[in-house]
Amino acid sequence: MTGEIIIAPSILAADFARLGEEVAAIDAAGADWIHCDVMDGHFVPNISFGADVIKAIRPTTKKIFDVHLMIAPVDPYLEAFAKAGADVITVHAEAGPHLDRSLQAIRALGKKAGVSLCPATPESAIEYVLDRLDLVLVMTVNPGFGGQSFLEPQLEKIARIKSMIDGRPIRLEVDGGITRDNAAAVAAAGADTLVAGSAVFRGKSAAEYAANIAAIRTAAEAGRVPKLQDSSAQRMRVSDGGRAR
Repeated sequence: MTGEIIIAPSILAADFARLGEEVAAIDAAGADWIHCDVMDGHFVPNISFGADVIKAIRPTTKKIFDVHLMIAPVDPYLEAFAKAGADVITVHAEAGPHLDRSLQAIRALGKKAGVSLCPATPESAIEYVLDRLDLVLVMTVNPGFGGQSFLEPQLEKIARIKSMIDGRPIRLEVDGGITRDNAAAVAAAGADTLVAGSAVFRGKSAAEYAANIAAIRTAAEAGRVPKLQDSSAQRMRVSDGGRAR
């Protein structure tokens, strides 16, 4: 494993009428990262928010902003999200013809670079860019909407990508339908970073958010396979507890 389990609540499931308060609440509730799902209504069939919203909520927490760009084209917007306060910027392998170039651009902006794969996209799509990556995000639903059910066949893909990473300091993140009921299986397959939206924001108070985050974390930690834990934990370049530098 690349380190301790990271829980990254997706603010797509938050109350947008008080988004800043919601970010502060999940920070206090024990979120490790803040996951920002950016949708353009073109690459995916929904529109969420853009760089200006991320900039507006950036002062509410010092936690890592894990920005998942479900947009195409993506390259023209990388700088805007970097300036808005993203720490990790993840692009889709399917969103453009020059993935390697996009990843180089993210790192040139001083940010950690991630790539995401839709359920129908094979892991071979990232084989030749692994050394450009700080994070791989496996979608366990088809991107575009929150609240979807977890696609169990993606567990095999997670395990294959874990083997591909092969000791590199790359976080393996999973997004889509994550709950306390499947977190153990996801972690057992090799994931170390779990995105959860509805399963975290279910409830109305920071105390309920804290209980939800703790339940997902406990389940994931119970599912980890000890033999996969290795010294690469010390080499991860993204800080687990605060903002990336």
